[in-house]
Amino acid sequence: MLLWGLVAKQIRRWQAYRRTILELSQLDDRTLADINVSRGEIVNVARRAAAAA
Repeated sequence: MLLWGLVAKQIRRWQAYRRTILELSQLDDRTLADINVSRGEIVNVARRAAAAA
């Protein structure tokens, strides 16, 4: 049972990572600047979002 819980958690983290990258990548540079994120930081922001999931 513990193994399935770990697998489910990893899946949720991966989904949060991918969703964050997709959503932020669709924003234009001005909108990203408004939320204080540069295009080069999208992956790092996605990693932090996944860690919090």
